[in-house]
Amino acid sequence: MTEELLYDIRDGIGHIVLNRPHARNALTFPMYERLAEIAANPGGARALILTGMGDKAFAAGTDIAQFRAFATAEDAIGYEAKLDRVLGALERCAVPTIAAVAGACTGGGAGIAAACDLRIAAANARFGFPIARTLGNCLSMGNIARLSALIGPARVADMIFTARLLNAQEAQAAGLVGEVLADPEALAARAVELATLVASHAPLTLRATKEALRRLRDNLPPDEDLIRLCYTSADFKEGMEAFLTKRPPVWRGQ
Repeated sequence: MTEELLYDIRDGIGHIVLNRPHARNALTFPMYERLAEIAANPGGARALILTGMGDKAFAAGTDIAQFRAFATAEDAIGYEAKLDRVLGALERCAVPTIAAVAGACTGGGAGIAAACDLRIAAANARFGFPIARTLGNCLSMGNIARLSALIGPARVADMIFTARLLNAQEAQAAGLVGEVLADPEALAARAVELATLVASHAPLTLRATKEALRRLRDNLPPDEDLIRLCYTSADFKEGMEAFLTKRPPVWRGQ
């Protein structure tokens, strides 16, 4: 059986590939769980790139077959709780995450992209949550909060109420995407370039920034622990010494 979620590390960059092109890379529950496992333990990777196999879709949400066994409200609540847990694990990943989006990025796929730190797209990318004209389900408040922090509540309402998909240029104008590349090939090359760049920077600075942004959105506790993490680290001492001696710093994440 073909592995449905691929993961390998090349030159310090972890590559996660959603590998169900025949189903527009729609996710099964085991794929979600594997994604959470990698986010919690990316191995030796210093940055992660998430992509979908082929150029037709990043991910077209959750495979509808996963819902056929739902019989009670608790099944639905459990599913949304699972999704929140997986996306939360992705947000809390210790290393930077980059969604490289080509083709359709809808439903759970768009949720995954929104949970990443950076998003770049090919010109053929399409983003949205067309649930108001398809399944008639809803997004959890966690997903709504994540999207609202990115593009604002008015745009979230417009996207869901109209059930339309944003093209790559609209997504960039809305702040959902940072860069638009001409085609999937250019997207793949830029994703590696961008991941290599962020992987070269101070890991603790990136980790603290990720966590601070999450806490700011969710009105969570203050940042004294994050300040201690960075300012008392060996990396901070290395950064000062490197700056004063005019040499590149060697970051160790400690």
